[in-house]
Amino acid sequence: MNYVAGWNFIFCAAFITIDVVCRNFGGFSSSATTEITSYMLAFGLAWGLAHALATRSHIRIDVLVNRLPTGVRQYLHAFALVLLTGLSLFLAWCAWGLVGESMLFNAKDTSALAIPLVIPQGFWAVGITMLAVFAVVLLLEVVCLLVAGDAAEIDKLLGPRGYQEETQEALEAVGLAPAQTDGRDAQQ
Repeated sequence: MNYVAGWNFIFCAAFITIDVVCRNFGGFSSSATTEITSYMLAFGLAWGLAHALATRSHIRIDVLVNRLPTGVRQYLHAFALVLLTGLSLFLAWCAWGLVGESMLFNAKDTSALAIPLVIPQGFWAVGITMLAVFAVVLLLEVVCLLVAGDAAEIDKLLGPRGYQEETQEALEAVGLAPAQTDGRDAQQ
């Protein structure tokens, strides 16, 4: 889903660029660029959320948490995951409610294309739902690790990425380092 989201952003940028060039040099423009690109951005964002959680790429402010002992951090990480799971489940429930309302009222956008809103909202709701599913599965794994008393593994699973891991990823992206089989190897 993350690759689809990434390519979606590239297509979105290309669509906007073509529209701007056509408007400036050709004197014509798509009348639906704003609507279509807003759907593409919402869809791309939603489909990338679960991957951001899986790779610990989401934005965190951990000034205090990183200074605490691992035994304490494991509970704070688990608590943060409980809150994120609750929020994602609520958002998924609301997203599907919105899709249901759009289907019930046969809602369409106001552009010349008159796209049924259930289509972009459905793609968006699928992304939010995948975030919720992944958060639930991750929470179950963390609960099992808490029961097993494996604070270090919880910290590796939910803690912020270290500079070594970020550097390794950047080197892999430009082809200067061999890819590692497990992203957590870079921390060791």
